[in-house]
Amino acid sequence: MAFIFNADEVFEMAEQIERNGAAFYRLAAKQFPAQQRLLTIIAEQEDGHCATFSALRRQLASKDKEATTYDPGQEAEAYLRAMADRRVVDVQRRPKDILKGAESFADILGIAVGMEKDSIVFYVGMQDMVPPALGRDKLDLIIKEEKKHIVFLNQLFDE
Repeated sequence: MAFIFNADEVFEMAEQIERNGAAFYRLAAKQFPAQQRLLTIIAEQEDGHCATFSALRRQLASKDKEATTYDPGQEAEAYLRAMADRRVVDVQRRPKDILKGAESFADILGIAVGMEKDSIVFYVGMQDMVPPALGRDKLDLIIKEEKKHIVFLNQLFDE
């Protein structure tokens, strides 16, 4: 079965990843009142990423919603097929399915770091499919932000 994706669908997946991340951090904030403000701030950053992708998506031309990018080696298709098969990031997995309420704060941080890493892998793959005119530089900024999240979460873990 062939999977064909266009820029609109890629941005839609990116928005869902960010919504899932924000929901995860908000759910975790409810479980850990002492760290609630901190986790809420990270959730708000994820909301900002989602807004960025939504804005980029609105800027797409009609052709970017119909056709895929030129990819003679079909690397983009293979990457997105892995994405669709949930081998990179499972955009359908809901935070309430991940958090059961018995996790320690260290468990939450470990899960969060894994999610941030998965996001980075996805966004790095997206870079080849997003033309400079449609916001490739914004992906660089979001990747840097996700890296900051990993550093920040690891610092919390060390504390």
